[in-house]
Amino acid sequence: MQHARATLRKIFAEKVCEQAGAEAPLLAWPVVCGATVAEKTRALSFEGGVLAVAVPDPAWRSQLQGMSDQYLAGLVQIAGKQVKGISFVVASQAKR
Repeated sequence: MQHARATLRKIFAEKVCEQAGAEAPLLAWPVVCGATVAEKTRALSFEGGVLAVAVPDPAWRSQLQGMSDQYLAGLVQIAGKQVKGISFVVASQAKR
C-alpha cells in the first residue's frame, strides 16, 4: 500500500501540481493530509509561502499544529519548495 501511495503522490505532483502554479498547495492539501482530515478542513489561500487551512475548532487546530512539520514536508514534496509554512485557522474566525 505504501508503494501505491508514493506512486499516486508522484503522479499527482507531476500531472496536477506542476500545471497548477500558485494553486498547487491548495490542491495538494487533501492529498497530503488524507481523507479523514480533508473532510474536516479546507485549504483557504496560499500567500507569501504560507498555506492557510480552515479547521473546525481550536482542538483541531492544536492537533494539526502538532503535525504541521509532517504536513509541510508532504506539501513541499508534492507542491514544491514554495511552501514555507501552514497556518491553521478556526473556521468561525476565517475571513470569508
